[in-house]
Amino acid sequence: MKVWDLESGRELRTLEGHSGDADGVAMSPDGRRAVSASWDHTLKVWDLESGRKLRTLKGHSGSVYGVAVTPDGHRAVSASRDKTLKVWDLETGRELRTLKGHSGCVNGVAVGADGRRAVSASDDRTLKVWDLESGRELRTLKGHSGHVNGVAVSPDGRRALSTSSDQSLKVWDLESGRELRTLKGHSFLVHGVAVGPDGRRALSASDDRTLKVWDLESGHELGTLRGHSLSVNGVAVSADGRRAVSASDDQTLKVWDLESGREPQIVQGHSEWVTCVAVSADGRWAVSASFDNTVKVWDLKSGCELRTLEGHSDAVTGVALSSDGRRAASASEDRTLKVWDLKSGRELRTLKGHAAPVTGVAMSPDGRRAVSASNDKTLKVWDLQSGRELRTLKGHSGFVIGVAVSPDGQRVVSASDDRTLKVWNLESGHELHTLKGHSGVVNGVAVSPGGREAISASSDGTLKVWDLETGRELRTLEGHSDSVHGVAVGPDGRWAVSASWDRTLKVWDLETGAVPATFTCDAPADSCAFINDRNLIAGDALGRVHFLCLEESKPKP
Repeated sequence: MKVWDLESGRELRTLEGHSGDADGVAMSPDGRRAVSASWDHTLKVWDLESGRKLRTLKGHSGSVYGVAVTPDGHRAVSASRDKTLKVWDLETGRELRTLKGHSGCVNGVAVGADGRRAVSASDDRTLKVWDLESGRELRTLKGHSGHVNGVAVSPDGRRALSTSSDQSLKVWDLESGRELRTLKGHSFLVHGVAVGPDGRRALSASDDRTLKVWDLESGHELGTLRGHSLSVNGVAVSADGRRAVSASDDQTLKVWDLESGREPQIVQGHSEWVTCVAVSADGRWAVSASFDNTVKVWDLKSGCELRTLEGHSDAVTGVALSSDGRRAASASEDRTLKVWDLKSGRELRTLKGHAAPVTGVAMSPDGRRAVSASNDKTLKVWDLQSGRELRTLKGHSGFVIGVAVSPDGQRVVSASDDRTLKVWNLESGHELHTLKGHSGVVNGVAVSPGGREAISASSDGTLKVWDLETGRELRTLEGHSDSVHGVAVGPDGRWAVSASWDRTLKVWDLETGAVPATFTCDAPADSCAFINDRNLIAGDALGRVHFLCLEESKPKP
């Protein structure tokens, strides 16, 4: 078994000790212990902090398929192929009683919120309700036409949900034993089920490779979660009801955002703050820059880290990719820029000339030039083939923090802590416009694909849209509650995304200024980019890279 950190997706530890497959697991309410059920006929109790095995529970004569822990954390109930359930004292490891009554394998068990009743699911096509104090069978629930594979109890303890090989779920009234409704929608047998903390929604896991979200009051299917490539065997819902975790035969776990139905992928790659992300024009690669002095290259299809580019002696503050995706340029607080070959990871050259930390970098569309921004209050234009400095752009009265180049390669837009942006002619180095309007530091800037507009991000908590021909402010985008540091425009020019220290990313409709989608992080977000018109990449203060997906047509809030 493995223990995972759901925020980062990082594996914390592996729990080893069973001599057969571990088929079920339950956690104590305080999250400190876990109980595992195995085909080796035993259960094991684990300390999750240390990974230490506390005790082994022996007594079943067949494989143990499922386990549940009572709300007080004192007892566990196990379900077995030997057609019985057993109640265990978790403090002593002692078997308290055996529950007999099923005529087939017992596949699953759930305990009510009061800890007094358990509900079991069996191959004999029934569920049974048990009194845990006496061990007495209270009632049998009949209705499924196939094996009953799983069961969950609502938070109020009044209802149970069952899953079956007959491809359906059933909702039961536990007081009367009456079947309330049947939920149909899966195309193959249904394995696991979980109920949200409000008791209004349930999730089911199926051999059809999907999970389904259900409204328990109406029985309506609310949505289907797709992403696994093989059977989905189990599902659990977080205590706040916002996320679900699914387990599959494809050997993966997936974490789902239940509000959006999206599967966010979060990868712990850097050891410190991610300052910048950039995506290749073909959407195949991404690069990220970090305070850990490195640049990382990512395969966007798999989300896997391909290589780490090391060479800077201080924080890497910015990174840009050539249009052919073959080279990257990085900016660093070590006052240099470096040019990299992305295929080999080799450093091609170092560009020196700034008198202070370099805070950002952008490349011209032809990949021949780079423009850097620096705390020395200047920008510099570089020839990437020779490494020669072509010109210096002077005009800002404060640190220059961000830079972008227009798609036609004719203009540069810079962002500064003097609260302005400046538009420059790249060939001549002449300043064309100064864009004034922000009341705080301007942290970042992006140019629309058409090259006519720029979008700026500021510490005043807003973004502004500018007309680059006239220098006129077109609109202000308000919604963040803290400093905005990253901004990117989608390939169709309709959407922008912003990254803020308020721990959110927001998607903006640039025509209306509306916010059709917000992604919540658990750390300040500092950088963002579009992979394509449906997918985003972002970096946060914990060194993580987030891969996010929008809806097919239009993102939903």
